[in-house]
Amino acid sequence: MNPRLKPLAALLPLALSSVAGAAEQLAALDPVFVTATRQAQRASEVLSDVSVIEAEEIRNAGPNATINELLVRQPGIEIAMRGGPGTDASVFLRGSNNNHALVLVDGMRLGSTTTGAPAWGFIPLEQVERIEIIRGSCSSLYGSDAIGGVIQIFTKRGEGPLSVFAEAGYGSWGTSSLAAGLSGAAEGWRYNFQISHKQSDAYSAIRNPANFSYNPDRDGYELTSSSGGLSYSPAHGHEFGVAYLFSEGSNRYDGWPGSANHKQKETIYSAHLFSRNQLTERWTSTVKLGQSADRGEQFQDGVPGSLIESTQGQLQWQNDIALPIGNALLAYEHTLQRVSGNVAYDVKERTVNAFLAGWQGKLGDHRVQLNVRHDDNSQFGGKTTGTVAYGYQISRDWRANASYGTGFKAPTFNDLYWPGAGNPNLKPEESRNREASVHYETNDHHASLTYYRNDIDNLVEWAPGPGGLWFPANVAKAKLSGWTLAYDGRFAGFRINASLDLQDPQDVDRNSQLRYRAEEIAKFGISRDFGDLTLGAEVLASGKRYNDTANTQKLGGYGVLNLTAAYRFARDWSVFGRANNVFDKDYVLVQDYATLAVNVFVGVRYSPK
Repeated sequence: MNPRLKPLAALLPLALSSVAGAAEQLAALDPVFVTATRQAQRASEVLSDVSVIEAEEIRNAGPNATINELLVRQPGIEIAMRGGPGTDASVFLRGSNNNHALVLVDGMRLGSTTTGAPAWGFIPLEQVERIEIIRGSCSSLYGSDAIGGVIQIFTKRGEGPLSVFAEAGYGSWGTSSLAAGLSGAAEGWRYNFQISHKQSDAYSAIRNPANFSYNPDRDGYELTSSSGGLSYSPAHGHEFGVAYLFSEGSNRYDGWPGSANHKQKETIYSAHLFSRNQLTERWTSTVKLGQSADRGEQFQDGVPGSLIESTQGQLQWQNDIALPIGNALLAYEHTLQRVSGNVAYDVKERTVNAFLAGWQGKLGDHRVQLNVRHDDNSQFGGKTTGTVAYGYQISRDWRANASYGTGFKAPTFNDLYWPGAGNPNLKPEESRNREASVHYETNDHHASLTYYRNDIDNLVEWAPGPGGLWFPANVAKAKLSGWTLAYDGRFAGFRINASLDLQDPQDVDRNSQLRYRAEEIAKFGISRDFGDLTLGAEVLASGKRYNDTANTQKLGGYGVLNLTAAYRFARDWSVFGRANNVFDKDYVLVQDYATLAVNVFVGVRYSPK
């Protein structure tokens, strides 16, 4: 028997309510995790460094929260923003670049093929059920872009009898939010549909009057989004369906001087059909066919400017095979990436065909995971990556893991073909990731200590070329190493999560710290129920960072405190409130750009249980 399930077995003679409570605690600390192997397994069996953001944490964040605000609370993640919500943001996973984290929505790629990263400010948190995060290279499972890790977003799914929800809120800077939806399942059918809208007057993106683009106006934003799914299961082990996520919004920003109105309009979506079929007792086949898109358009004083739309058509066929020992994975993926709009790229499409295989299993107290993948990219040819991971169950409550994996990142369309400044001879960036960890896990506590080192070669950076012009080139190297200490658990009625990252995000060639990344990051969250009242607090602290590659422009360290509260005043009704940066800490993420001052948001939620 799995050592983590033995305590549950011992509770069987007790009252059913006690067993249910223990099982609920175990499920909260040991959720099912899919992204680490592309097959469902308990988080305690995963050999990667992972985190899960569950539905309860997303709800507690409030409808005005952004996905950036939730991600930055997780171990190993930093955010650099150029202004308020909706403005340009970068997500750094274990010190890797913004475009080194692959983003998936229900297994489908999401993001811009021109920049290599998604428009983070326009991913609607209201449509998200849970988020899985892997820190460390995952190219052997997902190919390009997963050189630093994977962030997979799962949209809502219908369960149980028909259920509806609605919520509304209002807060600082004229921020308002509305959301509603329904979901359910009956007679083989699953269905769900959600829609939301939020907007804010916000504040000026740039706060330094000496900045070339300074404009002391309010750079507001708005976002409308929806998601849904419908599936039918005609027999046990067979399901056919469709799911989608759609988001459209705009934000204002400070741009060229002399123009009072700079606006970016962004549309993102992901949609797919799927067929999941258990062909034999041991063989399950899943086919997905879909497309994602990222469309960005710039306006100056109402006049349209650049328009770039990137789409990714995707076909996936995955086969999960139960073996006498462990489970095997065999899969094929085809991706067609296209760019359109009014920017004249020399090449506007490329294809990627990939084959991957894997095996993960348990032999006594030993657990092993093996993965290999070959990607054939029409732009630069083939690339093979692999991962080997090993875990050992030291005792019932202690386990240790170690892994080694290779990864790569294909150059973006901007790097390759931007008019007058692209370099079609670029090679993929390459990585070698090593890590080791030790975990302590009980029904109430999970603590872990992880060491990692990720060496990245052929990093794309601007360098002088013929005629004195500058072009992207494979001229840089990075060494990302560090320690992550994390805790998630329950103590004396309190729910606690905390992490400490001591990292060295190093530019090897310059012997400097990578810009916008700190060497020390600490995070702490605590909450407790007092009957129908729930109170919580969050602290985020970061060491110094630098605004430039030469490390001459220092950005000071900072710490912020956020407070949350919720009160259920009727069976299906609750009110909630959130106060961010309650001490009004003045801090900087990117030089000259404003950050959140003290602000509050309150709302009401109808959510039948």
